Amino acid sequence: MRLRGLGLLLWAVLCLGVRGADEVRLATYNVENYLLSAAGNRVAKPEAAKARVAEILAGLRADIVGLQEMGGLEGLEELRERTARLGWEYGHWEHVRGWDTNIQVALLSRHPIVARRSHTGDAYLVSGRRYRVSRGILEVDVRVGAREVWTVFVVHLKSRRPVSHADQAEMRREEARILREKIDHRLRAEPSARVVVMGDLNDTRDSEAVRMVMGRGRGRLVDTRPAERRGGGGAVEDAGGRNDARSVTWTYFYGVKDTYDRIDYILLGPGLERAWVRGASYVPVLEGWGVASDHRPVVVTVRTGGR
Repeated sequence: MRLRGLGLLLWAVLCLGVRGADEVRLATYNVENYLLSAAGNRVAKPEAAKARVAEILAGLRADIVGLQEMGGLEGLEELRERTARLGWEYGHWEHVRGWDTNIQVALLSRHPIVARRSHTGDAYLVSGRRYRVSRGILEVDVRVGAREVWTVFVVHLKSRRPVSHADQAEMRREEARILREKIDHRLRAEPSARVVVMGDLNDTRDSEAVRMVMGRGRGRLVDTRPAERRGGGGAVEDAGGRNDARSVTWTYFYGVKDTYDRIDYILLGPGLERAWVRGASYVPVLEGWGVASDHRPVVVTVRTGGR
């Protein structure tokens, strides 16, 4: 265990780099059914998979992490304990139990949470039928400096899995609309608010759902679009680039269609766009990523005090 911990620390230093004192490292990670026991039609996560998730999280050295497909609060506590044993502690957390009682969204933070405004009761209509937003929308304020507070949303929109009673894409669009309303509400209350939206949007950037979350005009969010680093280390190929086909940006393997897609995002509000450190934002190249999850994490670095 001690040698493994030293190895993780060395990997973090060599591959992730040492960030400045004024930088905050953000990450989002769908941990694929992190369940301690079976729930519904989902099985308990195997020990090897849980151990690899913890190793990846500890190695990322992120200050604030959004998690999707987290099981109950006891699962989040177990994951916190695992990462702490590997040398990376999270003293603050939020766990949101939504309409889907099997998998939820959560947040781990090394910075204090100073306000909690998470949402679990939202609903919408599709073809005259009422549906609940499956996973809650996590919203917290995190103090990242002596005077700086960031509003962080963590989300997991409706999956692309077809359902018999409605169109899955339309359901996802409605969830995206509700999320965007909450982002707009925050920006109307404080136009200069530093906003981060992270999570599994379950769609590609050209989709109506993602475009709806991004928004328009002054409140439009910035898609950081991290990519793999060249050779797994060194400079980022094209962080934030729009159309470079050589940038490897996928975050999820979709087995139904045998495709690799980018459906996990870290989006920044206008108040953080200039503070974004493009060269320290990337999709990590990880050995055994598929043991841990069918998703890869996304990492974005942002400076404090910058606009």
